[in-house]
Amino acid sequence: MAPAALRVDTLITNAYIVLDVATEGPEAQQEALESGREIDGGWIALDAGRVHSAGAGSVQPPAAERVIDAGGRLVTPGLVNTHHHMYQNLTRAFAPAINGSLFQWLTTLYPRWSALDEESTYLSTYVACAELLLSGCTTSSDHMYVHPKPNLIDAQIKATTEIGFRFMANRGSMTRSVEDGGLPPKEVVQDEETILTDSERLISTFHDATPGAMTRVALAPCSMFSVSESIMRKTAELAEKHDVRLHTHLAEDKDEDTYALEVYGRRPVEYFEDVGWATPRSWVAHYVYGNEEENRRLAAAGVTSTQCPSSNMILAGDTADAQALRAMGMSVGLGCDGSASSDSANLWMETRGAMLLARYRNGPSAMSARGALSMATRGSAANLGWADEIGHLRPGACADLVIWESAPLSQAGALTDPVEGWLRSGPASGWCVMVAGKSLVDSGQLQLDALDDVLPRHARAAAQMQGIA
Repeated sequence: MAPAALRVDTLITNAYIVLDVATEGPEAQQEALESGREIDGGWIALDAGRVHSAGAGSVQPPAAERVIDAGGRLVTPGLVNTHHHMYQNLTRAFAPAINGSLFQWLTTLYPRWSALDEESTYLSTYVACAELLLSGCTTSSDHMYVHPKPNLIDAQIKATTEIGFRFMANRGSMTRSVEDGGLPPKEVVQDEETILTDSERLISTFHDATPGAMTRVALAPCSMFSVSESIMRKTAELAEKHDVRLHTHLAEDKDEDTYALEVYGRRPVEYFEDVGWATPRSWVAHYVYGNEEENRRLAAAGVTSTQCPSSNMILAGDTADAQALRAMGMSVGLGCDGSASSDSANLWMETRGAMLLARYRNGPSAMSARGALSMATRGSAANLGWADEIGHLRPGACADLVIWESAPLSQAGALTDPVEGWLRSGPASGWCVMVAGKSLVDSGQLQLDALDDVLPRHARAAAQMQGIA
């Protein structure tokens, strides 16, 4: 029981609270309730941007400046998005690209994306974060690898800072244009010196390694078919020097196997290992086509991966066997991927998609709602090297959480397990979404004063990029 004199910032009462997801399977709910990781009819207290304490309804909570009655709703850690290309919402559902393969899709859109500037990058980031918040996402990385103009990541961080959104900027890069045997046009690639110099600038200016940080920076060459072997090696060395994370696409498409063998004489994973990326600081996007031996090697090296269910399905590729990778000891998180491929920045939907894909692939017992929630929280936090502070609601964690709301009809009859009901019987969205203890969604409404101004500006920027009068 807390001392009588103590007053915390916020107290959430009358909730089914998931503090942490550590078990899966048919007995998971009972085990979690008995261990205290889930609390039925409980409360959770937040103070100074952190989780202060939590308890059952029979335990006296601390006094609070603000009390929120959750009305019996489900409370979980905020979801964590570990792979995105936020600028791509400027070409969402772009008709000339919607039916192509991955490589066709990219080559159609790269010329459009060459029009990116600071204004359009700021607007697309703002819109992406707002959309993510409504889906219960409280932290996101973003893989910004198209740089037709300087300071685009500065514009992203301006948007996320104004919103109060927890963000890991990924300083992406491309060096190999079509003239050098790559896919992108020369307008969006950069030379190695420019990339490395700007990477150091962004780390020194924006990367915050302290506890509770709101902004961090990772280094993220796009893919083996758009960067040189040299920049992969130098980026890994730079990440080691500054102790930051590494991110790239890997083994995403069968065409990548052919390309890697023809250009490098190695399979993609062999190349990844040879350039010094098989370390615990690396997480990879998609990672579909590694073979079993390669999967085990990467898992043993501490590499983690991100599954992007909707993107994989829309582009009609295969998808990672997340459960097999997790069984090998690899942490697997979730990502929305670019809005122009998945066309939606909804992390609840990706969490449900991960559960459905696992069951479709490996049978009805392959993944429960808690398994998918674990990927979207614990697994994703591990991707970002942030598992000490986000992805759970244990005392001391960052106060990033979601009080969920589902349409009343969709939950009619869902009485036995709130977590399964939340994911199987949705859709669900954030009724209250908090980042560092601040409500950015309240009663289902975004608390973003600039959004009414941003949306028409975004519409104009999107129309210009798409060539629409």
